[in-house]
Amino acid sequence: MELRRILAVDDEPFNLEIIEEILEDLDFELATAASGPECLEMVEAYNPQVILLDVSMPQMNGYEVCKALKANPNTSHIVVMFVSARGSVEERMEGYSVGAEDYIVKPFGHTELKSKLMNLNKLLEEKASLTQQIEDATNTAFSAMATSSEMGQIVNFIEQIGEIEDVNELAHALLRCLENFGLSSNLEFRIDDERRHYASSGVCSPIVIELFDILKGKGRLHEFTNRILVNYPVISLLILNMPTDDPDKRGRIRDHICFIVSVTEQQLRAILTRCRLLDQQRNLNDAIAMIHTKFHGMVTLLDKNRKENESVFKELQEEFENRIPTMGLDEDQEVFIFSKLDTSIQRSIAREGAIQDVKGAFKEIESDLALLAQHVNN
Repeated sequence: MELRRILAVDDEPFNLEIIEEILEDLDFELATAASGPECLEMVEAYNPQVILLDVSMPQMNGYEVCKALKANPNTSHIVVMFVSARGSVEERMEGYSVGAEDYIVKPFGHTELKSKLMNLNKLLEEKASLTQQIEDATNTAFSAMATSSEMGQIVNFIEQIGEIEDVNELAHALLRCLENFGLSSNLEFRIDDERRHYASSGVCSPIVIELFDILKGKGRLHEFTNRILVNYPVISLLILNMPTDDPDKRGRIRDHICFIVSVTEQQLRAILTRCRLLDQQRNLNDAIAMIHTKFHGMVTLLDKNRKENESVFKELQEEFENRIPTMGLDEDQEVFIFSKLDTSIQRSIAREGAIQDVKGAFKEIESDLALLAQHVNN
C-alpha cells in the first residue's frame, strides 16, 4: 500500500503551512486539522494512511488524540508520527506507549521530514504485503497453543536451537516460538558493531529501533501498557501485545519470555564463538601449510648445498691425487697435504650430519603443529 494520504494536525497555522510547503513537491494528498477534536471528527471520512500529530495542543493533546485513534477499530490501523518541540526519552516512550510509529522533533528540515515519510511508506508497503501472512501465522499460533502446553513450546524451542548454527536462522526461530504464544514482537541482535533487526510482521518501525538504542543499557525489563521490552547484553526483545486482562497469564508469559531470551542469548554467543573458532582454525591450517612449504624448501636447499659440496670435494680429491705425485714433493709434504684434504672432507661429512639434525628438528616441529591442529579441530 503506497503512501498517498496524509493528515497534519496542529493548532498553529504556521506549522501547517511549513508542512504543506515541504510536501508540495511530493505526490501526497494532504489535509489539515487545527485541533484534536477536529482530527477525530474528520479522520474516518478522509481515511489518511499517516497522521502528523502535534503533541502540545489545547483541548486534547497529541497523546490523547492518539489513544482515541488506536482505541477505534476504524482508525487503529492509521500510522501516527508525533511532531513535538521536545524529544526527551520520556516523551518518546510516552509516544510509543500510546501507539505511535515514529517521532520527529521541531524544528525539522525538508530532508528529515521527507526521509521519515519515506520510511513510513516502506512500513505501509511491508504491512500490506504481509497481511495475509500475519493472519495465517496468527491462526497457526492459536492452533499450536490449543494442542501444546506453554512449557512444551519452550522445550521444543530449546531442542530446536541447539542444532542452529546461523544467526539469522536463530532470530527467526525465536520469533516463531513467540508467535506460538500468540505474541507479536520486534527483535535486535547486537553482534560486535553490527545491529540486526527482525520483526514478526515485516520490519521494525523507526521508533522501535530508537527504543532499542536508548534502553539497551537501562535495565532488564521495561513495561508500558500492553508492551514489554526485555534487555540482555546482545539481545533486546520488544513484545507488542502482552495480555492485559489476565494478570496471572501476563506474569507467566513475562517469565517465559525472560527465560527464552536468556537461552537464545547463550545460543547466539555459542554460534559466534564457533564462528570465531572456525576462523582461527582456518588461519592455523593456513599457517601450518605455509610453514610446511617453507620447511621443505629449506631442507631441499640444504640437500642441494650438501650435494654441491660433495661434488666439489670429490673433484678436488681427484685433482690432488693426479697432480701431487708430479709435483716433486717429499713424502712428509704429501702426507701433510692429504691429511689436510681428508680433514676437510671429514668436516663436510660432519656438516651432513648437522643437516640430518635440522631435518629431524623440522619433522618434530611439523608433528607438534599437526597435533595442535588436530586438537583445535576437535
